[in-house]
Amino acid sequence: MKASKSSKQWMREHVNDPYVQMAQKDGYRARAAYKLLELDERDHLIKPGMVVVDLGAAPGSWCQVVAKKLGEHGRIIALDLLPLDPLPRVEFIQGDFREERVLAQLEEKLDGRSISLVISDMAPNISGVVMADQARAMYLAELALDFAVSHLAPGGAFVAKVFQGTGFEEYMKSMRTHFAKVVARKPKASRDRSSEQYLVGLGKLE
Repeated sequence: MKASKSSKQWMREHVNDPYVQMAQKDGYRARAAYKLLELDERDHLIKPGMVVVDLGAAPGSWCQVVAKKLGEHGRIIALDLLPLDPLPRVEFIQGDFREERVLAQLEEKLDGRSISLVISDMAPNISGVVMADQARAMYLAELALDFAVSHLAPGGAFVAKVFQGTGFEEYMKSMRTHFAKVVARKPKASRDRSSEQYLVGLGKLE
């Protein structure tokens, strides 16, 4: 099948993207690694020895960033519906994090340790229908927030990708009821044309 003009343009941009080139050079699975690296630099999210859960982790670039920073006594547990090729020091559970079976596996892996940081770079497959895509993106963000509120230790932190549009302000207000501080970030590695923002919740309230 002949490639469309838009897919050719995307491929050209992708190949020439400096963050794609950096990721290949630095050994990261995706350019998204540099988004988390910047968020961590600004908000000091990842500390040695903590327990981190990555929701929607595939292909694993955020896991790579976290694993490097945690040190040997920290733990990162990744969850995704999709398979994740093994990564050093990353524990993986395949399945829907809303399901009891998956949550039971998570509890078993935690073995009584509390979660200090929940991160989510989840986004839906884009259909091109703006309102529908925004609704699906917000739904995923809400699921991630519900998980974080239920599982984070007091004082913990949460990062979620959210797209500006319908539901964005309401979502931010909801986060503010659960965290002492909430900030919106647009990392340099986020493409200019993308409406994505990363909301960072710091100091989970009890």
